[in-house]
Amino acid sequence: MSRGAASAEFDVCGPLPAGVTVLEASAGTGKTYTIASLAARYVADGAPLERLLLITFTRMATGELRDRVRERLLACEQELSRRLDGAPDPGGDPVVSLLATGSRAEVALRRERLAHAVADFDAATIATTHGFCQEVLAALGTVTDLDPDTAFVEDVSDLLEEAVDDLYVRRFGPHGGARFSRAEALRISRIAVFNPLATLEPSHEPPDSTAAMRYRLAERVRREVEQRKRRQAVMTYDDLLTRLNQTLIGPAAELARARLRARYAVVLVDEFQDTDPVQWQILHRAFAAPGVTLVLIADPKQAIYAFRGADVYAYLTAAKTARIDATLLENRRSDQPLLDAYDALFADARLGHEEIVYRRVRATPAHQAPRLTGAPCAAALRVRVVERSDPAIEQTNYGYARAPSARAHIARDLAADIVALLRVPATIERRDADGRATGRERVCPGHIAVLVRTHRTADLVREQLQVAAVPAVINGAGSVFATVAARDWRVLLEAIERPASTVRARTAALTPFLGWSAERIATAPEQTWEAVHRRLHRWSRILREDGVAALTEAIMVGEDLAARMLAVAEGERRLTDVRHVAQLLHRAASAERLGVSALRGWLAERIADAESEDGEEERTRRLDSDADAVQVLTIHRSKGLEFPIVYCPFLWEPGYLPRDPEPVSFHDPAVGYARTIDVGLEGRAWAAHLRQYRAEQRGEDLRLAYVALTRARHQAVIWWAASYDSRHSALGRLLFAKGPDGTVAADGSATPSDTAVLKRLGELAARAPAGSIEIERSTLGLPAAWSPALEPPQALAAAHLQRELDLRWRRTSYTDITAQAHDPLVASEPEEPLVADEPEAPAPAGVPAGQLAAELERTSPLGGMPVGTEFGTLVHTVLEASDFTAPDLDAELRRHAAAAASRRAIALGDLEEAVHGLRAAIETPLGPLVDGRRLRDVARGDRLDELEFELPLAGGDDPRGRLTLKAIAAVLRTRLAPGDPMALYASRLEDPALRASVRGYLTGSIDLVLRLPGPRFALVDYKTNWLGPAAEPLRLGHYRPDALATEMHRAHYGLQALLYTVALHRYLRWRMTGYSAARHLAGVLYLFLRGMTGEDTPVLDGARCGVFAWRPPVGAVEALNDVLDGRAA
Repeated sequence: MSRGAASAEFDVCGPLPAGVTVLEASAGTGKTYTIASLAARYVADGAPLERLLLITFTRMATGELRDRVRERLLACEQELSRRLDGAPDPGGDPVVSLLATGSRAEVALRRERLAHAVADFDAATIATTHGFCQEVLAALGTVTDLDPDTAFVEDVSDLLEEAVDDLYVRRFGPHGGARFSRAEALRISRIAVFNPLATLEPSHEPPDSTAAMRYRLAERVRREVEQRKRRQAVMTYDDLLTRLNQTLIGPAAELARARLRARYAVVLVDEFQDTDPVQWQILHRAFAAPGVTLVLIADPKQAIYAFRGADVYAYLTAAKTARIDATLLENRRSDQPLLDAYDALFADARLGHEEIVYRRVRATPAHQAPRLTGAPCAAALRVRVVERSDPAIEQTNYGYARAPSARAHIARDLAADIVALLRVPATIERRDADGRATGRERVCPGHIAVLVRTHRTADLVREQLQVAAVPAVINGAGSVFATVAARDWRVLLEAIERPASTVRARTAALTPFLGWSAERIATAPEQTWEAVHRRLHRWSRILREDGVAALTEAIMVGEDLAARMLAVAEGERRLTDVRHVAQLLHRAASAERLGVSALRGWLAERIADAESEDGEEERTRRLDSDADAVQVLTIHRSKGLEFPIVYCPFLWEPGYLPRDPEPVSFHDPAVGYARTIDVGLEGRAWAAHLRQYRAEQRGEDLRLAYVALTRARHQAVIWWAASYDSRHSALGRLLFAKGPDGTVAADGSATPSDTAVLKRLGELAARAPAGSIEIERSTLGLPAAWSPALEPPQALAAAHLQRELDLRWRRTSYTDITAQAHDPLVASEPEEPLVADEPEAPAPAGVPAGQLAAELERTSPLGGMPVGTEFGTLVHTVLEASDFTAPDLDAELRRHAAAAASRRAIALGDLEEAVHGLRAAIETPLGPLVDGRRLRDVARGDRLDELEFELPLAGGDDPRGRLTLKAIAAVLRTRLAPGDPMALYASRLEDPALRASVRGYLTGSIDLVLRLPGPRFALVDYKTNWLGPAAEPLRLGHYRPDALATEMHRAHYGLQALLYTVALHRYLRWRMTGYSAARHLAGVLYLFLRGMTGEDTPVLDGARCGVFAWRPPVGAVEALNDVLDGRAA
């Protein structure tokens, strides 16, 4: 059906959607509430939480969605519990009322399902699209071509530039006569590489034309960058999408799709208007199938992220395939008078596409009347007109307002208007943390937001607000690499790179890190400069040895940096930026192992690129203060937020369109609106492609205006100024270029006169209910300044601690629990090294004779390796990184061992001996527990290395008692048979050196999980312990099965095995549909690597030396799980 046609209103209490459903959620209509309510209803209806998939498009939104869904599940469960206890229906929550209908047994079953979902909420998959794809690719294993060793990088700009330089020089270097510049080649290549599925044009220009040369360059750079990424084993997060999409159409497509449909029965996608064709193809191929529900929730009117790759045409394609097409029509945010004003302004407008139509919505019954009272102007929408006749406005030769002059005028007028609002006792509705109305409060700066298009205008507005003494903060405007703080860090790194350089030391002295003035630099004696150089040398050593974080702390403390910066204007802002840049430098230095020169170069590149940043979350500037202040932020940044009062001062200006030829991205109507990029910059179709690109950008301008205005709850204030380009602005075209059918022209006609503007605005105000829209003239009076009312002084009293500190609550680990049970010189994890006073190993009973005895006398392949935790950690690192199935296993181990030894500065000794010993362990059969398999037989897709976990103990954040080792011992005594290899371990748990009880969280990392046919899953732990006497060569006999059992008891590895098995049990229960511990838990393998020699490792009574295998009874695992959760076993 056409998206322009009226859609049915969606009722969250109606029949649950099935198949592919598209819900259009206009701004403020409770999109997140709807998603959370649908999730609660699906769970109550019988869908296990682990079979729900919720997807959104940013990490921040993911965190918010996770919180809202959990809160909704908990609220529904608690209210159903009240109903079952006989409490009456309080009303106000139709979803709970619906779930409470039916028999008592039906309601109790729904409550039980919701309670189970809350208890196991970690089983919910709530992720960004990229996070979902990464998880799916890892789970699909060998079905995909994802190399587990691949490293993820934020972007591949460095690879891109290298490829462009190589190809550009190869083409033009030897012969000269370049048809276009290297900078142009880079722009062309960048847009081609970062939009890998877009069709490139012009593909049919004459081969010797410049346009064709640009096209060929873009094609070749695309291929070259992809090849280089694969060679260097790196990929971007966007590559995850293309890899998964290829998997879903490749040879294993049916298997991959079947696995995804078996894993997820209900898929809810938030903010779907921000998707792109690849993401839609993944969702459609995976989940548009019988038996799976796919709900796409979106507002195409808020599709404003084309510059980040979002493609509203993907949404429009999806909408045409939907089985159900419905709309949310009740606005939970804004007052009805404000919605009436928007209806008059937008009036069925097509916002950039005939199927993206402004829809009228209604306010909730509680929001029918204005909630802002006492303001100088009570109208919900105020339009302030800057007249060209105003003497303060500079004009062009043709009588138009000069844009810079108009901007400056409006910024001053805005500040004065906010001062006038703050001076009167205007009040609005007060809300608590959950958004519920709790009375009224006076309007203060924190209730006001100013939304702008650019970072430059954000600075302009903030400057004028500061002149008027109104506190204001810029919320995320711009990249932190474009700030003074980033340049100061670059200067400091240059000085630290060459601390003896006089020029660099003098330049660094002018930064806040040293805080000198120009006068001091000119007059400082030689001995003072010597002290500066010594300081730079010291900082250079700290950076080299301890990293950026330590350097930052040394400067903060030693130079009293915070006090110095806060003592000057904008100090809080600059200090925030200094700390932010420091964190990014620390992350880069740690992740990429950068020395000072490389780190300085890294920062210099980011500073150079800052003007073209798309605003990645980690680089976006942070708030410098959380005080009560006006929020100044870009419209893009404001999406998803709401404010009581919103000022939009620059909607009269059109969005930026490049004047010089640049590659353009557009949707080609000749090929079904497929996304296309014309890199030719000339040619037969260039003009048409440029027109289509401009039309799409103008459409996004309209949607930006919609987003900006709909952030307001009570009042919005906008301005009109008649510059030459105002005719092309979103506001200008809504007023003067909208046809009777709602179509808004991409370009406006001539900017109208002030008289025509006032007449048109008067007609607009008359179209809305009386008092909804007010037209005002923007004139400047005397400068205004705000003075907040002083609160009367209050008597102060010392605060008293009102809660009891739970000193037993802690984050603990197996190592922490058992720490006091070991000799202080013996590390229990990852290895217990030999110490001189360690007792001799007990003589094993029943010493074999003959050939077997001779085999036990063989020396360990790793007997010449070092002892200690450093070597143990190195072995763990090498095994984690190595592919056990590599054709040349020696080369694989050698490469990773050499790299690990170099990084950790370990004297490994004979590298070949280490490689030989590790290969022998990898090739040792592991016994019947895993059907005789070796690590050598385990493919990358069937192993999970270093599985980190954090389990709540006895309720975690909400303690229900405490976990005692006596309770664990009781489980072992009742659940382990007398012949179990760990049957006697229960008595060891009474060791007084162990921590007797804990509560809080248990953290740890499982060395390896193996996936076996069935599937079954085995837990593997690597041990490099030296089990022989100190003065003797290490022999295989020291790793006999009975010696391993003794070590398992002595070192409390039995406790580790039990705790880690429960962690794996919970992980599999959360991640597997139809999980059963009896079917899927294979057991544990403790591999004492020094006792493993390959296929010829001695076997005694069916057990191989060096391999301790144990399958804890299922009943013991499940009972221990209850004990850890604070429930009786």
